[in-house]
Amino acid sequence: MKQVEIYTDGACSGNPGPGGWGAILKYGAAEKELSGAEPMTTNNRMELLGAITALEQLREPCRVDLYTDSQYVCNAFLQGWVEDWRHRGWRRKTGELKNPELWQRLDGLCQTHAVTWHWVRGHADNEYNNRCDALAVAARKAAAE
Repeated sequence: MKQVEIYTDGACSGNPGPGGWGAILKYGAAEKELSGAEPMTTNNRMELLGAITALEQLREPCRVDLYTDSQYVCNAFLQGWVEDWRHRGWRRKTGELKNPELWQRLDGLCQTHAVTWHWVRGHADNEYNNRCDALAVAARKAAAE
């Protein structure tokens, strides 16, 4: 299996409001930048779409180190929340799960690829997280125009 690094970030002006996401895929010396936006969204949707869209770029099953500054997305996998939601029909113990269609897409991708989740502090010293943030903010600003 190929080894890939993915960095993702989401940005939203207001919550909800215009939002964007950014991602960087690294394979060996090659890098690919991605970004996208929605005119009315939430920060969590943008964080999820960054990871989903990046993983959807992979053409074959890969080992992936995925870096995000979203504790919500990272912990959903590291603490087993996704498994619980899946077993409950994409519901939380306390009721509705927000963005179930995105969680289902991300869960399916994580079953195709061997994803290791890494949380990084946002707006800190991680070069790739900062680049993803810049991509997400630029996409968000373009969506708001």
